[in-house]
Amino acid sequence: MFFVDTHAHLYAEEFSEDIDEVIRKATQRGVTKLLLPDIDSSSRNSMLALHLRYPETCLPMIGLHPTSVKQDYQAELQEIEKIITAQKFYGIGETGIDLYWDKTFLREQIEAFTFQAELSLRYNLPLVIHSRKSLHEIFPILKKYCNRGLRGVFHCFPGNISEARQVIDMGFYLGIGGVVTYKNSSMAAVVKHFGLDNLVLETDAPYLPPVPYRGKRNESSYIPEIASFIALLINIPAEEVALVTSANAARLFNI
Repeated sequence: MFFVDTHAHLYAEEFSEDIDEVIRKATQRGVTKLLLPDIDSSSRNSMLALHLRYPETCLPMIGLHPTSVKQDYQAELQEIEKIITAQKFYGIGETGIDLYWDKTFLREQIEAFTFQAELSLRYNLPLVIHSRKSLHEIFPILKKYCNRGLRGVFHCFPGNISEARQVIDMGFYLGIGGVVTYKNSSMAAVVKHFGLDNLVLETDAPYLPPVPYRGKRNESSYIPEIASFIALLINIPAEEVALVTSANAARLFNI
């Protein structure tokens, strides 16, 4: 089976001691494409260095994470615009709005998100959206782009069936990771209702590992566990989950 991990922070400090082993384990289990979401200028060099070590496996995006939107956000955005053509990037993100940690820079988060949506259109790259506690702020922004061909994925989709329908109707995919295996997660109901056609798989490594790895570091090699859970949830073979979600990811990220 061939899998794509559409969202993994493998350049994070948590992997500094054993990243080669982490990637080896993932590829041995069929997870052969690992998409690296950008955070900000402080971590970008580490991300790009990992891509250079594994150019066919670790595929970089470029963007400004909403929790990195501070007083200097305009300089961060200018840096993105400056280097976006310097090499191949596979997506814009992760971007979006985060109202879980801090609402101080909400206006700036909205500006940064809108700027990156425009970049997504200009460079024909998918938009990778972080939407923690912010779906109702994000939807009105995206609806302005519905007729302009904007596409992308809601990373770690946090919503219910009704909100998932809005995402799908806007032409976006739902990013489904380890949270789907958690007992009280709304993701399971969403997956059961919509099936595979609008899903891509992700880990968000090193965060949010699936059962039975909760409390441990998440890794891309756990994607098959997520796929197996989904297969049982909707009563289909795990091979079909791999086939459909990988095809969705390949189509979205042009890989």
